[in-house]
Amino acid sequence: MWMVIKFEKKNLPFLKKEFFQKLGSKPEFYLPTIKIQKNLNNKLSDKEFFLLGDYLLCFHESFKNKNIQETLKYSRGVKYFLNGFIKSQIEITEFVKKCKLSEDKQGFIKQSFFEFKDKKKFKFLSGPFTNKIFTIISENQLKIKASIGNLSTIVSKDDYLYSPV
Repeated sequence: MWMVIKFEKKNLPFLKKEFFQKLGSKPEFYLPTIKIQKNLNNKLSDKEFFLLGDYLLCFHESFKNKNIQETLKYSRGVKYFLNGFIKSQIEITEFVKKCKLSEDKQGFIKQSFFEFKDKKKFKFLSGPFTNKIFTIISENQLKIKASIGNLSTIVSKDDYLYSPV
């Protein structure tokens, strides 16, 4: 069973350690991460962000037991457990599957995870066009043809991140 946990980022290692100790067997933690490139002083630097902010997904069979939940909610690093996670197991499982299918070799979420319908303007979040606004001229499953001012280019959907403006 999956549990959704709001956590303190600085105490994540302590949270994981306490869960391992209290549950006895190994729980599965899932924290989808994206890598965005920022342009600082004409240099690109990579920044990692948690896709869910300060929420974490954790799987363990014993989460069905209310006593286990009560014991774990006082673990260091836990702010609270999101209510309703028991009723949302199918949706959480589907979300985790979609995230894992969209991960690159390093475990970061690729652009193919995001679906933008009916949007006109986008901004590159990685690559040589970082922070440049563009319009999609055409697209297929693997590539997009983009217009950046007077420049037209074709870029791979999997290699670069972009978001709607």
